[in-house]
This record gives sequence, C-alpha cells and structure tokens, in this order.
Amino acid sequence: MKLTTTSIKLDPDLKERLNRLATTQRRSANWLMGEAIREFLTREEARVELDHDTLARWEDYKTTGKYVSEEAADAWLDRLEAGEDLPPPEPA
Repeated sequence: MKLTTTSIKLDPDLKERLNRLATTQRRSANWLMGEAIREFLTREEARVELDHDTLARWEDYKTTGKYVSEEAADAWLDRLEAGEDLPPPEPA
C-alpha cells in the first residue's frame, strides 16, 4: 500500500503524550496516529450508516405504519440470548 504524507498540528501537551505512549508501546508516533485515525473513521462511518438506516426505517414507518412491538422485540431478544439463531421479527 502506498502511503502519503500529511501534517497535523498538535498542542505541546498532546504531542508529549503521543511521544510518551509511542515510546512505551515501542511504536512510532506516526503509527499511533494512523491507528487512531483508522479507529475514528471506522467508528464515525458506522455512526453515519446507523443514522442513515434509522432515517430510512423512520420513513418506512411513516409510509406503512408497520412496526415491531416491544413484546415481539423482547421475545426475539430472549430467544437470541438463549442461543437460538433466528431473524428479527417482521414489522406488523
């Protein structure tokens, strides 16, 4: 994989913490920053996808009026917890 260079401005305290952790973990500060950015992007992309899915489900509910009752959802979750592998209940 080809890498590119970018720059980032850090306050002195943050830079010192980064360098200290890099030394402790025997990694480069660059590697730690790359890992931190990867984790951040993965988390934020998942959040955006969840928001998108939630809005799509809300639009579907507004259009159809169908939903999964609390009782049906609880029963499904209880069965999952008991070790059964089954699909989620269908909205009614």
